[in-house]
Amino acid sequence: MARHSGGRGWYGKMAGAALGVTVLAVGASVWTAQADVVAGPSPQASAPAAPGGDADPVSKTIAHASDAGDRGVNITIDDGPDPEWTPQVLDLLREHGVKATFCVTGTQAQAHPDLVKDVVAAGHRLCNHSVSHDTAMDRKSEAYQSQEILDAERMITKASGGVRPMYYRAPGGAFTPYSRQLAASRGMRPLGWNVDTKDFERPGSDAIVATVERELPNGPTLLFHDAGGDRSQTVDALNRVLPWLKEQGYSFGFPVR
Repeated sequence: MARHSGGRGWYGKMAGAALGVTVLAVGASVWTAQADVVAGPSPQASAPAAPGGDADPVSKTIAHASDAGDRGVNITIDDGPDPEWTPQVLDLLREHGVKATFCVTGTQAQAHPDLVKDVVAAGHRLCNHSVSHDTAMDRKSEAYQSQEILDAERMITKASGGVRPMYYRAPGGAFTPYSRQLAASRGMRPLGWNVDTKDFERPGSDAIVATVERELPNGPTLLFHDAGGDRSQTVDALNRVLPWLKEQGYSFGFPVR
């Protein structure tokens, strides 16, 4: 899983807005994070996400499959909501009759709660993408990971008006066994991806579309972005990719839970 760490000054500002925590290096790698064995005691939430109370646990394995079956695809949209680009993505999804999973950060959800509510009202699902999008989370302490995940859960749930995130996607794929177990214990299925469109790098709409067409055999979960800069290429690419997928006989679903 790509880390998307280059040139992300926008996330430096987000991290500065996040709550201060003690940072301790832990040496867990992304490869280790995707193992199914969790070392140490199972993490527990320090407090229920409010509003909403406790949640039923889900599987801690990283989800890639679609609930729409073998010819299903999952559209996932990361890093927002953004006041310029999220409404355009929502309009496009509505036009094509597609539901998606929005992986939102705590800081962006807190800054734009009306957009989080718009996402929910349109029938899309929410995913916890941490508070500050720290792609080095897997190298930091369990206390830090816990605060990033649980604070984001509370921030997103509050912004949505009480609708919980159903998934947890680690920034840049920086999962650890601890973070997967913690998210799953809070009802958030760890969520991976199969096709990284690399739209964040703004390679051009043609390149984004070509990546989808070339890499779709890798699996059904596609990664796009609606924040972090100019997302006009993403909007244009989605407008081409969504009808193409339908023409190829695919249907749109959500990641399995």
